[in-house]
Amino acid sequence: MQRMFAEDSAWHTPWMSRVIPFVRRIAEAHPAQTIFTRFIPASRPGEGNGRWKSYYERWPSMTLERLGHGLVDLVPELAVLVPPAEVVDKRVYSPWMDTSLENRLRKRGADTIVVTGSETDVCVLATVLGAIDRGYRVVVASDAICSSADETHDASLQLYQGRYGQQVEIATVEEILAAWT
Repeated sequence: MQRMFAEDSAWHTPWMSRVIPFVRRIAEAHPAQTIFTRFIPASRPGEGNGRWKSYYERWPSMTLERLGHGLVDLVPELAVLVPPAEVVDKRVYSPWMDTSLENRLRKRGADTIVVTGSETDVCVLATVLGAIDRGYRVVVASDAICSSADETHDASLQLYQGRYGQQVEIATVEEILAAWT
C-alpha cells in the first residue's frame, strides 16, 4: 500500500484507492499488531540479482533514482499509523526473504496473519504462500486487496479459495473485525 502504486507511475494500481479505507479499518483497529511491508526497488536500472537485473532494465522509471524515496512510502492514510504499526522493507515480492518479518511475528507469538494489500497476484501471493510454508493460519481480506489486473486478481482469489482452501481463509474486513479478539 505504497504511494508508487497509488499515484501516477508505471506501476499504478487503479483501484487501490477503493481498498485503502478497508486496509485502514483493519490496521486502525489493531495498529500495534500491524506490520506493513514495503517493496523497495533497485536504486538504478540494471541492479539486482539474476533476473531482477533485467527486470529493472525493463522498468527504469521505477528505480529509486527516478522515483525518489518518497514514492516508496506508505500511502498517507496508513503512514499515520506508524508507530505503533511497524514497517518491514523488502527487495523482492516475498516479505519472508532477507527481512525481519518472521522474527517479529515469532516474538509476538503470532499464529495467524491477516493479509491485505497490493497486488493480489504478486506481493500478496508471495506473502500468502510464504505464510503457508511457515505454518501460519492465513486470512486474506477479500475487500482489502487489489491488483492492477482484474483478471489475475479474480484468478488469484479463486486459487486461494480452491487450491489453498484448507490453508487460506477468505473473509471480508467486516467479518475479520467481528471475529478478531
